[in-house]
Amino acid sequence: MAESTSPAPFHDVIVVGAGPAALSAAIYTTREDIDTLLFERGAIGGLAAITDKIDNYPGFPDGVAGLQLADDLRAQAERFGAKIELGEVTAIHDEGKYKRLETTSGDMLARAVLIATGSDYKKIGVPGEAEYYGRGVHYCATCDGAFYREKRLVVVGGGNSAVQEALFLTRFATHIDLLVRSTLKASDVLLRELAAHSDKITVHLGTTTDEIVATDGMVTKVIGTHEGQRIEFDTDGVFVFVGLVPNSQFLAGTTIELDEVGFVKTDENLATTMPGVFAAGDIRSGATMQVASAVGEGATAALKIREYLERPATEA
Repeated sequence: MAESTSPAPFHDVIVVGAGPAALSAAIYTTREDIDTLLFERGAIGGLAAITDKIDNYPGFPDGVAGLQLADDLRAQAERFGAKIELGEVTAIHDEGKYKRLETTSGDMLARAVLIATGSDYKKIGVPGEAEYYGRGVHYCATCDGAFYREKRLVVVGGGNSAVQEALFLTRFATHIDLLVRSTLKASDVLLRELAAHSDKITVHLGTTTDEIVATDGMVTKVIGTHEGQRIEFDTDGVFVFVGLVPNSQFLAGTTIELDEVGFVKTDENLATTMPGVFAAGDIRSGATMQVASAVGEGATAALKIREYLERPATEA
């Protein structure tokens, strides 16, 4: 591959993120001796790494722990020569043949970039949520559930993630109140499991979460509304699972087009509106938010990036 004469560090490919899509892409690029750096600001493996169990990833009939899958993907990518650096990419600039990335480690150059930053947990934006984050308010059951052995909990949400995480929390909590703003939208499989745990989980349909209250800095209750009436739930902690938002803030002001929510738009080749920049996984507009599809998109993006790098300089 061509090399840059700029003093800034140069790589053939820089992947922004290190989740399943990013690691899958790195396995493919590095196997073909394409110099690849992954830049990750959080956990290697993304949200998959902090998911207790992934039950729908092909090839694992009994499911697989999210952390184990993430560790295996990382080990495989590193075996082929992928380099992973912890830090944050704050901007991407198109400088023709090269893309310049502003990072917390300084500027870096690449001939091609893959955006695979995934998504983050959506907040509900009620009083007490931000104030008591990490002190009674959480977004990851596998990370923080063990702190609540023999405690009462409130889980907010009605989709697959909320039900799945509530079921996981029954390992620790004595009782869980599941607050669902409208109706349950989880899969039939999860709803059957939820019904089987009715001794530990009470479902409250049509119930909003209005405020998280603390005493002496510790969460003690959640105030909600049901059928126009104020209702209170005594609790030792709150776990919120109401959806995901794209990690695309660093793309603001670039020529990379985003959809109305902030996900990255791509064409059929996973290319963005900035030449030489691709996107894959949960960050991509239209993604299915599944680990299996993210891995597949990562592989596809890697092959399209290889084709891009092989073009004559006048075309790339």
